[in-house]
Amino acid sequence: MSQRTAPLPLLDGVAPSYMNLPGGRWPSMLAFLVGHCAHVAPELWHDRLRRGAIYDHAGNPLSLDSPYPGHGRIWYYREVPPEIPVPFDSPVLYQDEYLVVADKPHFLSCIPAGRHLRETLLTRLRHELNLPHLSPIHRLDRETAGVMVFCADPSKRGAYQQLFASRVVSKEYEAIAPYRNDLALPHVHRSRLEERPDCFAMHEVEGEINSETRIELLERRGDKAHYRLLPHTGKKHQLRAHLAALGIPILNDIWYPELLPDKGSDFSRPLLLLARAIEFVDPLNGQFRRFESRRSLDWSAA
Repeated sequence: MSQRTAPLPLLDGVAPSYMNLPGGRWPSMLAFLVGHCAHVAPELWHDRLRRGAIYDHAGNPLSLDSPYPGHGRIWYYREVPPEIPVPFDSPVLYQDEYLVVADKPHFLSCIPAGRHLRETLLTRLRHELNLPHLSPIHRLDRETAGVMVFCADPSKRGAYQQLFASRVVSKEYEAIAPYRNDLALPHVHRSRLEERPDCFAMHEVEGEINSETRIELLERRGDKAHYRLLPHTGKKHQLRAHLAALGIPILNDIWYPELLPDKGSDFSRPLLLLARAIEFVDPLNGQFRRFESRRSLDWSAA
């Protein structure tokens, strides 16, 4: 069910979640939740029902003695441990009836997921712009900064997403990474990327090529360099994986070439990767669109 038909409003930019109820008999809603959702501690279900923080299909709060209704749907707002505030702004670069373009800072997740709920770009924009139906057209990694495009009208989102599926969107990134004397630039790197079986990261494997990145040199400072990255494909972590495979991993990357501890509240060493610009022909009116980040990569963080 979409947010437009949800019985609950956004709560500080956070959309409600729902659970479809299976058929069957339980003595109460509490008994069902405790027995069916064992990944959540029983005392948490008890506390949520006591506070009226779980709602029926019409948006009415359920209580500890509410009966189990069988087939139906319940609604709730996700609750996560206190989040570390991300102390960087996320200015809007452009806004019209259908599009919102924001300049995402490092360390801010794009959408709610895992332990990140309110400290996400989507939640911020929904709350600040009062746009409950806002949704992303593409994604950036949490640690990557730069241009992010959102659609404010769910009926038009598919047309914009099709641009990415058809590879008619041009994206330009910048990165600071080690310099390789023996790597002739510009260089086009092609490989097959697949997710590693032991973690969320990607790695190169034998097989049909499914990723391509053009790498250009913008500036060199000693043993470090400022690169322009032009991806032709959009595989997960493509730029980070490609540069790591070339022996020039992006500086301050905790995923590549090896998995390092999460930075937590240390915002002093951002991943030196920036989504500089994105351009496409608007499918709704045929206009050429180009949006550029106003941010820059900080050499002092290298």
